[in-house]
Amino acid sequence: MIDRSALGFPLMSSAAAFSYAPLLPTGPDQTEYRLVTDEGVDVVHGPGGRRFLTVEPAALTALTAEAMHDIAHFLRPAHLAQLRSIIDDPAASPNDRFVALDLLRNANIAAGGVLPMCQDTGTAIVMGKRGRHVLTDGSDAEAISRGVWQAYTRLNLRYSQLAPLTMWEERNTGSNLPAQVEIYAEDPDGHPDAYKFLFMAKGGGSANKSYLYQETKALLNPTRMMQFLEEKLRLIGTSACPPYHLAIVIGGTSAEYALKTAKYASAKYLDALPTSGSMTAHGFRDLELEAEVLELTRNFGIGAQFGGRYFCHDVRVVRLPRHGASCPVAIAVSCSADRQAVAKITPSGVWLERLETDPARYLPDVTDAQLDTSEVVRVDLNRPMDEIRAELSKYPVKTRLSLTGPLVVARDIAHAKIAERLDAGEPMPQYLRDHAVYYAGPAKTPEGYASGSFGPTTAGRMDAYVEKFQAAGGSQVMLAKGNRSAQVTNACQQYGGFYLGSIGGPAARLAQDCIKHVEVLEYPELGMEAVWKIEVEDFPAFIVVDDKGNDFFAEVTKPVLTIGRR
Repeated sequence: MIDRSALGFPLMSSAAAFSYAPLLPTGPDQTEYRLVTDEGVDVVHGPGGRRFLTVEPAALTALTAEAMHDIAHFLRPAHLAQLRSIIDDPAASPNDRFVALDLLRNANIAAGGVLPMCQDTGTAIVMGKRGRHVLTDGSDAEAISRGVWQAYTRLNLRYSQLAPLTMWEERNTGSNLPAQVEIYAEDPDGHPDAYKFLFMAKGGGSANKSYLYQETKALLNPTRMMQFLEEKLRLIGTSACPPYHLAIVIGGTSAEYALKTAKYASAKYLDALPTSGSMTAHGFRDLELEAEVLELTRNFGIGAQFGGRYFCHDVRVVRLPRHGASCPVAIAVSCSADRQAVAKITPSGVWLERLETDPARYLPDVTDAQLDTSEVVRVDLNRPMDEIRAELSKYPVKTRLSLTGPLVVARDIAHAKIAERLDAGEPMPQYLRDHAVYYAGPAKTPEGYASGSFGPTTAGRMDAYVEKFQAAGGSQVMLAKGNRSAQVTNACQQYGGFYLGSIGGPAARLAQDCIKHVEVLEYPELGMEAVWKIEVEDFPAFIVVDDKGNDFFAEVTKPVLTIGRR
């Protein structure tokens, strides 16, 4: 160690003595693991009696492929137990219980290993901590990426990654690569001969609900903090498929560190943080504020997508140190496709977190009728559009529907192409005049199935097209997930349109139980972004925006508290 005083730089009298703590000190690992393989790892002895763990690239690849498979099909037992608790809670709304039951059924189907739980099978994110006595050939990121490639090309998962060829032109990579791989030189849990990982599959819906706010010291009091959080949390809406695991990070040595900490916290990766701070300035969890924020969200009225208490399963609040001139606040969610798992490589082998392979044990022994007291309106889509709209016009927002008949499927790129045609003076395609439009994009179709996992995508991305399309006679009835902007409500009121909300999350159940036939109508070269026609049976939906200018989400997204000027 260099002696600063010997260099002419004495310790200043006002300086604190040196002390060190990691920014995120976590406690003992309580994870239950299962052995993936004991091949590709070995122990060698080095100078000074040190023991080194050697890890072959094939072991990293095998672990990654197994992890990406598991998190596409299985959930943690704790998450499933939380879904079941909604069904058992007498204070839960009928819509809360209906959504929770559908998500449990979806988990049961996905656990079969054929249909992934969500059609957006996400960006693969891998974070590793490699101990100082772990030896590899140095190609860790490549070996991990090969495992991602194996999983996505061999399973019924969706390719979502776009390669930028120019600033404006993109093309799907056809493999879901690249993955986001980050490797840190750190002895995990103090073990120099261990290599530990966090695997995540982050879909666009929940990734898009990561927020950064640059605040000031003025935020750091209880009243102002709760006002701030009420305003910002309501804005998350439902397009990322609640109930959420919500993470809030207050402070941070940088903006990007606050955001990354929020992502880890939403994955329950930081649950073992200390619960109080110290002068070593490490991060900690504020359990009291977590409980207060959870209760705040239960009073929003948003619930598990269509009204109720269960906007969130739980809340994590992490307090970090900060520069005196900065106070970043990061917010992130993990959605109903709660896809993450931890893993480790040790001298005893390659280990992966044990997820729940038998989610059926969380299903209740009750029928839909016992869980739901609301009226279900059955809507026949095999009718002219004017008749469908006249039927929908009889019912208020939040009415639960069961749809049977044809739907047209179109999302971002297809909407852009159709808008270009309208701008060029071409007519609205007849299929958008005759049928309701479902914003979605399927995962790969397994053999013997009508479709792959085929849940709704975020409606808000199509908001800019609605007025133009409805004025041209199309998109009179829209089906997707999440809330819409005021311009959509206004267009529906002007042109007699409707927006129906579908449950975000149960893509596997929709594919198995509700979607009976799929065919391409236009733009087959776009893959999952093509225009499709599908036949559905008993497809669940809710009226969210009607032809009278009513919007279910308009009231529940308004803060109750008044936030004044600083």
